[in-house]
Amino acid sequence: MSYRATTAQWHAERRASRPKVAKLAANPALREYVQDRLAGMIVRPDGSHLAGPTVRFIGRRHGRRADRRWAKPWSPEQISHRLEGDFPDDASMRISHEAIYQALYVQGRGALRRELVTCLRTGRALRVPRARTAGRGHGKGFLTPELLISERPAEIEDRAVPGHWEGDLIVGLNSSAIGTLVERTTRFTLLLHLPPMAGHGSVARTKNGPATAGHGAEAVRDAIADAIGTLPEQLRRSLTWDQGSELAQHAQLRIDTGIAVYFCDPHSPWQRGSNENTDGLLRQYFPKGTDLARHSRADLDAVALALNTRPRRTLVWKNPAEALDDLLRSAGQAGVATTG
Repeated sequence: MSYRATTAQWHAERRASRPKVAKLAANPALREYVQDRLAGMIVRPDGSHLAGPTVRFIGRRHGRRADRRWAKPWSPEQISHRLEGDFPDDASMRISHEAIYQALYVQGRGALRRELVTCLRTGRALRVPRARTAGRGHGKGFLTPELLISERPAEIEDRAVPGHWEGDLIVGLNSSAIGTLVERTTRFTLLLHLPPMAGHGSVARTKNGPATAGHGAEAVRDAIADAIGTLPEQLRRSLTWDQGSELAQHAQLRIDTGIAVYFCDPHSPWQRGSNENTDGLLRQYFPKGTDLARHSRADLDAVALALNTRPRRTLVWKNPAEALDDLLRSAGQAGVATTG
């Protein structure tokens, strides 16, 4: 059979014509397979069905701390690849994961019931472009490979050399926050006062402007620089933070203070163990669900003093202020501030 350009062009135009019948609409068996993997009921070990909570579809994403529909549920990508194994000889039982997403989200291609979006892992009623989720975990623009904790010098890990800090934010009601810095060797704690900007909660935030809640990148950078800028050079060697965007201006912080900055792996709080432990102690003074903005700089200094004069088993029952004072004295420095 010879190739004819005109015939090939005719077939190409016919296949590309729109509107085109959706694959799931034209293939009932394929549609049933996809729907069952998206929203099929889960079963008990004895084979009986378990309905789970009754959840009404309201056309938008489920609320926080609210029940969600119980289903299998497979992702569109898992369904797409599993079809090849379940139907190796049936070419009609093939569909891409993108076609499944379009059948759920795109009006006019709704071969699948709209409420099945609640069975997806995110539960979003509207599809969110990838660019809008890039900054929520992976692909953060301010992170480069040499800043990850795996590149941190080995001397930091064994705590033998002082001057290496761990940092974090504790967050309260209405996006209020307090910054925490903990020195790894002595457990000496500095608290960062991050008051909200004027108009927070009452004036609309300027697009691409500073975070009015008080813990945006600029505010956190300046607070850290003020807190550690007065310390001797040997006590400001490095800072390890989680991957929060509040430290997006780490490069400027390094220029201002000379401190090296490293970032933990995602969802790995144990990589800042001293800081996490201190945050737990601080919750005695700043409970979750309370407004942290009502605490003044003097309040934070008082709490830092309480922690820094509290004996620690890991310091052989010395307190952090005494341990830091010993380090300063051994380095030829005089005096110590118990609150920073």
